[in-house]
Amino acid sequence: MKATHSLVLLATIAFSATGGSYAQSAGMSMTGDGMSMKSADKPNNDSQAATHRTDAVVKAADPSKGNVTLAHEPIKSLNWPAMTMSFAVKDKALFKKLAVGNKVHVAIKKQGADYVVTEVK
Repeated sequence: MKATHSLVLLATIAFSATGGSYAQSAGMSMTGDGMSMKSADKPNNDSQAATHRTDAVVKAADPSKGNVTLAHEPIKSLNWPAMTMSFAVKDKALFKKLAVGNKVHVAIKKQGADYVVTEVK
């Protein structure tokens, strides 16, 4: 009976050790309640460099603060639905094309934690 308990204990420890390391490598973490599906905190260099494009309508623009509010179409490359949101604008010269009510085609890139408008057509 004692050998059976020891075997079960060893199997549990081995399973926990391999399961925990797999969870961490998959961007998950172990918590007191079980596994959390939180994504890893490491930046993804591919998404940092990627340019995403969409059509949008300018809802508000504030050159003094360097941001624009766009009602944009879905952005498939980011798996984003259509929505209205605010973006930083990389170059103040782009505000010439960002008048309220304008229909525009924009390019955005992730810079740090934010997405920034880098082109406007």
